[in-house]
Amino acid sequence: MKNENDNSRRSLLVAAFAAFATYFCMYAFRKPFTAGTFEGHEWLGNALKPVLVTSQLFGYLLSKFIGIKVVSEMRREHRAATIVGLIAIAELALVGFAYAPMSLKVVLIFINGLPLGMVFGLVLAFLEGRRQTEALSAMLCASFIVSSGVVKSVGRWLVDTHGVSEFHMPMITGLIFFPPLLLAVWALGRTPDPDANDLSQRRERPPMTRAERNEFLRAYAPGLALLLFVYIALTVARTLRDDFAVEIFRDLGVSGKPEVFAMTETIVGICVTALVAVTIWIRSNLTALRATILVMCVGLVVVAGSAVVQPTGSTGPLLFMVACGIGLYVPYVAFHTSVFERIVAASTRPSNLGFLMYVADAVGYVGYAVLMLVKSRLDASSEILPLFRQILLIVAGTSVVALLLARVYFQRVLSPEVEAAGSTLDDDTSASASTSP
Repeated sequence: MKNENDNSRRSLLVAAFAAFATYFCMYAFRKPFTAGTFEGHEWLGNALKPVLVTSQLFGYLLSKFIGIKVVSEMRREHRAATIVGLIAIAELALVGFAYAPMSLKVVLIFINGLPLGMVFGLVLAFLEGRRQTEALSAMLCASFIVSSGVVKSVGRWLVDTHGVSEFHMPMITGLIFFPPLLLAVWALGRTPDPDANDLSQRRERPPMTRAERNEFLRAYAPGLALLLFVYIALTVARTLRDDFAVEIFRDLGVSGKPEVFAMTETIVGICVTALVAVTIWIRSNLTALRATILVMCVGLVVVAGSAVVQPTGSTGPLLFMVACGIGLYVPYVAFHTSVFERIVAASTRPSNLGFLMYVADAVGYVGYAVLMLVKSRLDASSEILPLFRQILLIVAGTSVVALLLARVYFQRVLSPEVEAAGSTLDDDTSASASTSP
């Protein structure tokens, strides 16, 4: 028995690193172009970079809507090959982006984003429905925090040190990361299925039919609406910070230092992973949900504080970006690791984590797309920092209120389902006595 447990732990540890590495490498095909400024280049009279960001965003957004069906219905045996195929399509689009005329570059960056939006859900599907899901998912989410900064640093290094064109840089960055991607996906495909204890505590996660998806949304519509509002707000703020990190640092007085992106995001990734993974120790699904929402609210308070203090000069550029990054990513990552995972585990209805995540991602990126369109029409200023601070304050204030209301709703709605199912796993007394996942 001891050997079986040791083998299981080793397998899950390999799965965690494989998931981290897979999604880390995926970002090398999505984010490097944002490290370019593309100054002096225009598309239909508009500055090129915001147009490229918006174009890829719309491809990524469409991918999220497609993923609601594809990811929730995908069978295990097809996931690994699908991941590799999607990323290969994205790299081919970057090859076209490097060599195509300016009139086609915007279209090609849209094509680049189109397949990539489904990769996260396919990776997450290997990890959900386990007693260790929070820790495994936290490791996965750390990848998109850390990798965004690292691949941008690699991109700027290629441009600044080796004189690579900003149009060729995304293609070359993707080629650098393609071999390790293949190795990571191979290891991820060997992840063992959830065991009997996992199934007893977190329920089986079957592929969902369209009718089951609609029924789940109807059953929890008010609470899900509150959570989706928060997710939209967080997506807007954290994606703005991510896509325009170069410009935000410029407005903060930091430029010509490509290593700064990797430095800040590595710190943020380590802190966030440690904070959100602790709910693995809470056996009760409802108790874990309440605790997670409390931690999310604390993170949002940090966001508001960083936005208020920054203009006074009391915090330096690095401290501001790290503080608002931790504050934004704690609640954002909590959705991926704990919130939806625990709602699915406590519910008696057929569902899986990929479905809820893709509903959330779809509406979240719609919110960011709207922001980008409004900004392009109403804000002629070249400074992004004032807008970023305003968004941080709005997001923090409204999200705390919505989270507290959602906490009350799900406690009231899910408690009878847990009792009707005869589960002892969500009893707060037994949960408090649990000391291991």
